[in-house]
Amino acid sequence: MLIFRLLLLTAFVLLNSCAKFAGTPIDSKEVIVPADSAEIKGKDQQNESKTSIEPDVLYILMTAELAGQRGQYDVAFDGYMTAAKRTQNPKYSERAVMIAMYVKNTSKTNEALALWLKQDPKNPAVRKMAALYSLKADDKSATAQHLNVLLTSDPAGFETVLLELAGTLQKEGKIDVAYDALDELLKLHPDNAELYFVQSMLAAQKKDKKLALAKIQQALTLRPDWDKALIFRAQIEIFSGDLKKAKILLKEATLKYPESSRISKMFAQVLIKTEEYKEAIEVYQKVVAKNPKDAESHFAIGLIYMQLNQDKEAEDVFKRLVDQPEWKYQAYFYLGKIEEKQGHLKKALGWFDKVIDGPYVFDASISSVSLLQKDNQLDEAGSRLSLLQTKFPKQKPRLILVQVELLSQQKQYDKAYNLLNIGLAEFHDQKDLLYTRALMAGRLGKNEVIEADLKKLLSLDPDNVEALNALGYTLLTNASRYADAEKYLEKALSLAPDEAVVIDSYGWLQFKRGDLVKALGYLEKAYNKQHENEIAAHLAEVLWGLGRKEEAEKIVNKALQSAPDDEFLLDFKHRVVKDKK
Repeated sequence: MLIFRLLLLTAFVLLNSCAKFAGTPIDSKEVIVPADSAEIKGKDQQNESKTSIEPDVLYILMTAELAGQRGQYDVAFDGYMTAAKRTQNPKYSERAVMIAMYVKNTSKTNEALALWLKQDPKNPAVRKMAALYSLKADDKSATAQHLNVLLTSDPAGFETVLLELAGTLQKEGKIDVAYDALDELLKLHPDNAELYFVQSMLAAQKKDKKLALAKIQQALTLRPDWDKALIFRAQIEIFSGDLKKAKILLKEATLKYPESSRISKMFAQVLIKTEEYKEAIEVYQKVVAKNPKDAESHFAIGLIYMQLNQDKEAEDVFKRLVDQPEWKYQAYFYLGKIEEKQGHLKKALGWFDKVIDGPYVFDASISSVSLLQKDNQLDEAGSRLSLLQTKFPKQKPRLILVQVELLSQQKQYDKAYNLLNIGLAEFHDQKDLLYTRALMAGRLGKNEVIEADLKKLLSLDPDNVEALNALGYTLLTNASRYADAEKYLEKALSLAPDEAVVIDSYGWLQFKRGDLVKALGYLEKAYNKQHENEIAAHLAEVLWGLGRKEEAEKIVNKALQSAPDDEFLLDFKHRVVKDKK
């Protein structure tokens, strides 16, 4: 739905908001920054352990800097390591660590890290890095030791350290090692709620809901009023799909923390997911009552009004936001959407053309092209589309799809198909292009292409309901493939039991097999959910076959009133009804 994608941008998703872990490899510009002799000498004079620098050490440092400039990182590394050992200055061992990390040499990184740790054991940066590399080496004991030092030296900042560490581990594949290391640390600090909290995060990453809930509950037992833990407990339920439980938890949290806008906003987002839009508006209105300048909440209210088809109220909200520099372009976009919905082409284009910055520039441009297509201003649509291809090169697959739609509207199916071939030659596994080419191949009677493309798409995305449904439906054209069709359609139906087009396809399978009574049940259900033309044609044909011809004609004639040129309805009239007399 329209509103979900936008609101998820503002959701508090803890696992994805961890700070970058301290000690990430610096880039090449940092590695090869030159230092003249005066600078090196000046820095060394500030070191308490040495009041002067030996000439041969100065020469080694200058050689290391020059080597770094020339990309001779092995020489630079050896130079800094030698200088670090000779002077006992941790700045040089730190420099060696950065160089080794930059060239991704793990053994040299560990060597330099050990020296830096020995020379500056109280430095939190080296401890964090040591903990990270211990995890990479699957050494949970060493990791626990490093974390224990950090916890002991800075209890107040330890939560941040853990969150940084968890954020870094998301792509490291070391979740189990990190979890076990925290278990080791809990033996020393059994009453530390932060440790349980991060373990809960790691368990959630592993999709172990039971363990995640157990750990967050341990954290809350130690700190019952910890709002962050309360929020994450609700998030676990959201991630697992239990919105009912999440709603209960967040409602309790809003009563406990009525001043927390963060908790209230998450509660409102869950209400939106459960389609309790009016209740969500009430929650957001309480938020803005406390903070009238909360533009984010005003924007959310506008989106909910649109979802409720209360366009006037939504328009009022967005027009107030056009005076907010950070929100005006989003507001312009949705004001355009409201005008588009009401059929006001020029007004809609006017709003879309105002979107010249922000996250909706591309969407607004595409909406303009789509509007022009609907209004049969195909030359202008094509002209704008050409400009977009130059302006947004990274959006090439999506622009191809828009161009295909434009060609299809002009019934230039061969050109559309060829364009998709060109697109897939560059973007071999682009799922939308594969699916669209399959549909276009259907227009051209290329059934072998339909099957090949949809099977490839399913190899990339086995649970793609659209592909499962399209492939199953396509196979119904061949009586010898009904068993194969049933396999795909049953899976689609299990994944999307309430999707009208899937129910329709499964009902059509029953019709093809001659079970008209069973087919009728599915097709009536599909038609009640969505008065789509092809579904109407299918239902009419089954009714006709059951001798209920007047009902069949009534359904088709009603559908033809709003879609007089629909191919499925006309096919039924010409192929079936003509034999009535």
